[in-house]
Amino acid sequence: LKKQLNMSKIENQVIEKMLQRAELGKNKYGLTMEREDLTELEWLTHAQEEAMDLSIYLQKCINSKHEEKN
Repeated sequence: LKKQLNMSKIENQVIEKMLQRAELGKNKYGLTMEREDLTELEWLTHAQEEAMDLSIYLQKCINSKHEEKN
């Protein structure tokens, strides 16, 4: 499963990180994304929270780039 696919180096890096993250989650929580203990609304809430975190990370990087220019 971890063989290199016929894609770009960047795509292969992303896939490798996804595999590592899945393994980390399985080891840390003993669960996979096939778990059935959450409702669809709970999944959507988790996704929204992750998206909000992403927005914060992006804003921090944008701020840093603006500071570099000044």
